Amino acid sequence: MVDAALRAGIAYLDVAAEQAVALETFQRHGRQAREAGVVVAPSMAFYGGLGNLLAGAVMGDWPAADDITITIAIALDSWQPTEGTRKTVRRNAGRHLVFTGNRLTPPTGPPRTETWQFPPPLGAQEVTELSTADQVTISRHLRVPEIRVYINQTPLRDLSDPATPPPTAVDADGRSTQTFLVEVVARRAGAQRRATASGRDIYAVTAPIVVEAAVRILGGRVRRAGVAAAGELFDASDFLRALDPARLAFTAPDHGQAGGN
Repeated sequence: MVDAALRAGIAYLDVAAEQAVALETFQRHGRQAREAGVVVAPSMAFYGGLGNLLAGAVMGDWPAADDITITIAIALDSWQPTEGTRKTVRRNAGRHLVFTGNRLTPPTGPPRTETWQFPPPLGAQEVTELSTADQVTISRHLRVPEIRVYINQTPLRDLSDPATPPPTAVDADGRSTQTFLVEVVARRAGAQRRATASGRDIYAVTAPIVVEAAVRILGGRVRRAGVAAAGELFDASDFLRALDPARLAFTAPDHGQAGGN
């Protein structure tokens, strides 16, 4: 599909969450997309897109540096996976990557766990390291040595249970009851910046993200052509503020914040 879009001179956006798909898109189509003057935007979705935009908003005027760590912490109150998600989990078994030491690499041990202090009412949650498209998309344009993604335990238990039902629409927009909160924290030399986004239904929130991206691309409001991540194509904070708060509530970082963890 990317090849066909490039031949036709048409922008291509996908919502794939798989690391391997995003990575191959960057590696295989970068030169052709630049030469064609076409925007190719992989993982323009909850995974790969939202975290990338939040990371761009958090970084702000911080330059790339060897002492910056970006951490994404995801909290879901449940996860009722679609059949597509279940197929993706099966297909991706053994193909996960982490980003550490300035490079994407297969993990060398079990996923790391820690306790994350989310805002009320979630509070302290046990979280586990998760391999997502965010490690791929962020590392393409934010030059930091460490990118870590964590998720709380409840959705992982739901995902591993074959009896967990698929999502059920409960409102006119087709959203399920699932709620989510995503925090992105950047730490540098004792200073810390944090941005958050929250809403309902990780599948449904993909629609406003990818549609806003398409509108901006069609209107010429992009920074460059070629294969690029969301935060590379757009002003991240402006993009997130443009989304309907009823779909995604965005709390911008305080770029003057300093202090501990």
